[in-house]
Amino acid sequence: MSLGEHVFLYCERGTNETLLGEPINAVSNIAFLLAALLGLHLLQQRPREEQSADQYLFVGLVFLIGLGSLAFHLLATQGTELADVIPIGVFMLVYLGFALNRFLGVPPGFTVLLVIGFMGIMAATMQVKCWDGGIGVPGPEIQGVKACLNGSLFYLPGLAALIVIGLLMEERRLTAAPYVLVAAAIFAVSVTLRSLDLALCDEIKWQGRATGTHFAWHLLNAIVLFLLIRASLEVRPSLASAEDGQALETEHEEVAPETEEEAKEDDAPEEKPKALFPA
Repeated sequence: MSLGEHVFLYCERGTNETLLGEPINAVSNIAFLLAALLGLHLLQQRPREEQSADQYLFVGLVFLIGLGSLAFHLLATQGTELADVIPIGVFMLVYLGFALNRFLGVPPGFTVLLVIGFMGIMAATMQVKCWDGGIGVPGPEIQGVKACLNGSLFYLPGLAALIVIGLLMEERRLTAAPYVLVAAAIFAVSVTLRSLDLALCDEIKWQGRATGTHFAWHLLNAIVLFLLIRASLEVRPSLASAEDGQALETEHEEVAPETEEEAKEDDAPEEKPKALFPA
């Protein structure tokens, strides 16, 4: 595989190798940068003790997703395709670990095992291909092999995980649950539109030029990523330490000193009970 070799995956580019072969797909990546900027703004509005490195990492990854996707839709090479998909894959894995541990309270060790298992599922989807009358891992004798769902099969495990985690969060009535569930619904639509890009190529045009639906994948996913950043802001690192400190303070709270009158009463000799029948 040559990193400089051109790849033609989407309707708008066709077989055009020029820098501006996908103008709409390229420009639509601005949405990712705006999502990252807005997420960064919301994060910095929080008190410093309520900010975490995880949240800044999510913002940085969304920036990288936008820049990597922009590079791919300008240059359309094997190398820039890696720059496009790697930040997306990293975001999926990191956010999965965050959601399991911080939202659902899964222990760190078990979280790592689940993330590794999820990586295995993602890798398996990359091996599955489609051809006329078949789907699976093709042998060398199979002809006409292509990516299933226009390459969107890779994102289905992420969609499934988002739905399951969102429902579990809703069951626990977590404040971040609505953001995750809405993100899952939008992601389902965006994956569908990504899958239909080539199928609808001749149906969707702008100024007589076929555009397809891939640009909508960018716009909707920018909203998805922003919602996930927003959901992460519902986890405040200071809360746990504050609650622990409050409990400790309550546990060791000193008893208020007795008043002078209470002290005199305690020091007074105990009064003997009077006899019922005095002598």
